[in-house]
Amino acid sequence: MDFSAALVGLGIYLLLWEKLPDWGTWFNRFIASLPRPLVKLYEDWRCPYCSGFWIALALHGLTGMTTLGAAFHPPFEAAWLTTPTLWFLDALATATLILFGKLMLNALSGPALKGHQMTMEFKQARAEKTKSA
Repeated sequence: MDFSAALVGLGIYLLLWEKLPDWGTWFNRFIASLPRPLVKLYEDWRCPYCSGFWIALALHGLTGMTTLGAAFHPPFEAAWLTTPTLWFLDALATATLILFGKLMLNALSGPALKGHQMTMEFKQARAEKTKSA
């Protein structure tokens, strides 16, 4: 099992749905200028599993990256059936890993953010204490 497709897919997900919308207004204007069905598609694919599936299919088609790789061998060889099935199953596995990665990042970010806030409050209180002394 190769995790590179899931890692790249998670990076693409984070870039498109979590980072670019906050980096100025150009990306949001671009999304708003798209035809209404594409805007709806972008809004509906905020789920890391849903978008991860399509990202995984695109990565497999464009770069050949797979998650299952050689670990999964069909019992028979019929390219017209096994190729789409393997792509579909690989995309499902990759989407599951992307969702897991996103859930792990969310789980880690809560305590990290709370720790950062507590540190900043401590530093601010310390600075105010030294000013008043």
